[in-house]
Amino acid sequence: MRIEGKVSSGLGRAHIFMSQHHYQEQFKTIIGRSAWPGTLNVHVEGDSLKEYKKLRVSAGLEEGESSDITAHRIKGFDRDGVSFGGATAFLGKFLVNDDTHNCAILIPDLTRHEDVVEVIAGVFLRESCSVDDGDRVSISLE
Repeated sequence: MRIEGKVSSGLGRAHIFMSQHHYQEQFKTIIGRSAWPGTLNVHVEGDSLKEYKKLRVSAGLEEGESSDITAHRIKGFDRDGVSFGGATAFLGKFLVNDDTHNCAILIPDLTRHEDVVEVIAGVFLRESCSVDDGDRVSISLE
Protein backbone atom coordinates (compact mmCIF):
# COMPACT_ATOMS: atom_id res chain seq x y z
CA MET A 1 0.00 0.00 0.00
CA ARG A 2 1.25 3.46 -0.85
CA ILE A 3 -0.13 6.65 0.67
CA GLU A 4 0.81 10.02 -0.80
CA GLY A 5 0.01 13.49 0.41
CA LYS A 6 1.22 16.93 1.39
CA VAL A 7 3.07 17.79 4.58
CA SER A 8 0.93 19.97 6.84
CA SER A 9 1.30 21.60 10.24
CA GLY A 10 -0.45 20.03 13.18
CA LEU A 11 -1.59 21.38 16.49
CA GLY A 12 1.89 21.05 18.01
CA ARG A 13 0.66 18.78 20.79
CA ALA A 14 1.97 15.38 19.69
CA HIS A 15 5.21 15.82 21.64
CA ILE A 16 3.23 15.70 24.90
CA PHE A 17 2.22 12.16 24.08
CA MET A 18 5.20 11.02 22.04
CA SER A 19 7.68 11.84 24.81
CA GLN A 20 5.97 9.56 27.35
CA HIS A 21 8.25 6.73 28.47
CA HIS A 22 5.42 4.16 28.28
CA TYR A 23 4.85 4.92 24.59
CA GLN A 24 8.56 5.14 23.76
CA GLU A 25 9.19 1.66 25.16
CA GLN A 26 6.47 0.29 22.88
CA PHE A 27 7.83 2.22 19.88
CA LYS A 28 11.24 0.59 20.47
CA THR A 29 9.59 -2.81 20.15
CA ILE A 30 7.58 -1.89 17.05
CA ILE A 31 9.93 0.36 15.03
CA GLY A 32 13.17 -0.89 16.54
CA ARG A 33 14.13 2.35 18.26
CA SER A 34 12.73 5.32 20.12
CA ALA A 35 10.58 7.63 18.05
CA TRP A 36 11.23 11.33 17.56
CA PRO A 37 8.94 13.03 20.13
CA GLY A 38 6.50 14.38 17.58
CA THR A 39 4.65 13.41 14.43
CA LEU A 40 4.78 14.57 10.84
CA ASN A 41 1.31 15.30 9.52
CA VAL A 42 0.50 14.40 5.92
CA HIS A 43 -2.80 15.56 4.41
CA VAL A 44 -4.25 12.92 2.08
CA GLU A 45 -7.03 12.88 -0.49
CA GLY A 46 -8.30 10.80 -3.39
CA ASP A 47 -6.99 7.23 -3.61
CA SER A 48 -4.58 7.80 -0.72
CA LEU A 49 -7.49 8.86 1.50
CA LYS A 50 -9.34 5.65 0.52
CA GLU A 51 -6.29 3.59 1.53
CA TYR A 52 -5.93 5.53 4.79
CA LYS A 53 -9.61 4.89 5.58
CA LYS A 54 -8.87 1.13 5.34
CA LEU A 55 -6.19 1.60 7.99
CA ARG A 56 -8.68 3.50 10.16
CA VAL A 57 -11.09 0.55 9.80
CA SER A 58 -8.30 -1.84 10.85
CA ALA A 59 -7.65 0.43 13.84
CA GLY A 60 -11.33 0.17 14.84
CA LEU A 61 -12.21 3.82 14.18
CA GLU A 62 -14.49 3.34 11.19
CA GLU A 63 -16.77 0.78 9.57
CA GLY A 64 -16.01 -0.65 6.16
CA GLU A 65 -13.27 -2.49 4.29
CA SER A 66 -10.15 -3.02 6.35
CA SER A 67 -6.54 -3.18 5.23
CA ASP A 68 -4.41 -6.30 5.08
CA ILE A 69 -1.43 -4.35 6.49
CA THR A 70 -0.30 -5.69 9.89
CA ALA A 71 -1.56 -3.54 12.75
CA HIS A 72 0.60 -3.07 15.85
CA ARG A 73 -1.21 -2.13 19.05
CA ILE A 74 0.12 0.68 21.26
CA LYS A 75 -1.37 0.32 24.74
CA GLY A 76 -2.64 3.31 26.66
CA PHE A 77 -1.91 3.97 30.31
CA ASP A 78 -2.74 6.19 33.29
CA ARG A 79 -0.13 8.39 34.96
CA ASP A 80 -0.72 10.75 37.87
CA GLY A 81 -4.46 10.66 37.29
CA VAL A 82 -4.10 11.46 33.58
CA SER A 83 -5.22 8.93 30.97
CA PHE A 84 -3.07 8.48 27.87
CA GLY A 85 -4.98 6.60 25.19
CA GLY A 86 -3.91 3.75 22.97
CA ALA A 87 -3.14 3.80 19.27
CA THR A 88 -2.52 1.57 16.29
CA ALA A 89 0.70 1.66 14.27
CA PHE A 90 1.37 0.44 10.73
CA LEU A 91 5.01 0.01 9.66
CA GLY A 92 6.33 1.55 6.49
CA LYS A 93 8.94 3.61 4.68
CA PHE A 94 8.80 7.39 4.41
CA LEU A 95 9.86 8.49 0.94
CA VAL A 96 10.67 11.97 -0.34
CA ASN A 97 13.21 12.98 -2.99
CA ASP A 98 16.09 10.50 -2.54
CA ASP A 99 15.49 10.08 1.21
CA THR A 100 13.99 6.93 2.75
CA HIS A 101 13.36 6.40 6.46
CA ASN A 102 11.72 3.58 8.38
CA CYS A 103 8.52 4.92 9.88
CA ALA A 104 5.06 4.04 11.09
CA ILE A 105 1.66 5.57 10.56
CA LEU A 106 0.24 6.16 14.02
CA ILE A 107 -3.53 6.31 14.47
CA PRO A 108 -4.50 7.33 18.02
CA ASP A 109 -7.72 5.85 19.38
CA LEU A 110 -8.93 9.38 20.07
CA THR A 111 -8.17 11.54 17.07
CA ARG A 112 -9.94 14.26 15.15
CA HIS A 113 -7.88 13.60 12.03
CA GLU A 114 -9.84 11.90 9.28
CA ASP A 115 -7.74 13.00 6.32
CA VAL A 116 -4.39 13.63 8.04
CA VAL A 117 -1.88 10.81 8.48
CA GLU A 118 0.40 11.07 11.51
CA VAL A 119 3.86 9.65 10.77
CA ILE A 120 6.40 8.68 13.43
CA ALA A 121 10.05 7.79 12.90
CA GLY A 122 13.31 7.55 14.79
CA VAL A 123 14.40 10.87 13.28
CA PHE A 124 12.94 14.37 12.96
CA LEU A 125 11.52 13.88 9.45
CA ARG A 126 11.02 17.58 8.67
CA GLU A 127 14.69 18.24 9.28
CA SER A 128 16.18 14.96 8.05
CA CYS A 129 14.30 15.14 4.74
CA SER A 130 14.17 18.95 4.44
CA VAL A 131 10.40 19.01 3.99
CA ASP A 132 8.06 21.91 4.61
CA ASP A 133 4.30 22.38 4.58
CA GLY A 134 2.94 21.69 1.11
CA ASP A 135 5.74 19.31 0.04
CA ARG A 136 4.56 16.01 -1.43
CA VAL A 137 5.68 12.83 0.33
CA SER A 138 4.91 9.10 0.18
CA ILE A 139 4.57 6.37 2.75
CA SER A 140 4.98 2.82 1.53
CA LEU A 141 3.41 0.39 3.99
CA GLU A 142 4.80 -3.10 4.52
